[in-house]
Amino acid sequence: MRVILALAVLVLGSTGGEIAITHGMKATGEPAKLRPRALLQFLARAVCNGWFWMGLPLMALSFYSLLILLSWEPISLVIPTSALSYVVGTFGGKYILGEDVSVARWVGVVLVCAGVALVAAG
Repeated sequence: MRVILALAVLVLGSTGGEIAITHGMKATGEPAKLRPRALLQFLARAVCNGWFWMGLPLMALSFYSLLILLSWEPISLVIPTSALSYVVGTFGGKYILGEDVSVARWVGVVLVCAGVALVAAG
């Protein structure tokens, strides 16, 4: 049960953090030029965005969960099952960020689920 909980924290934390940071970075925009001054202005805008700061602790939490999982279970199980974050991320992109998800991507999500099921069964 503790492995399932830690895996859920890993998947939901990493995906939630990535969605929050993506939302924040889309609101921040991109650097005007790839020059030091423009990059510093870009970074200043990014760190002033609340979504950025919401995503960072979620991603840190998922990293610590990964470390815990790696101390409990073999890497051959942990890494493939962490691929469930691709599934959650696709749903988050579609339903939270409003992205268009192609049929090919949904097929990929199904294949990831099948792969995780095979790894968990073995």
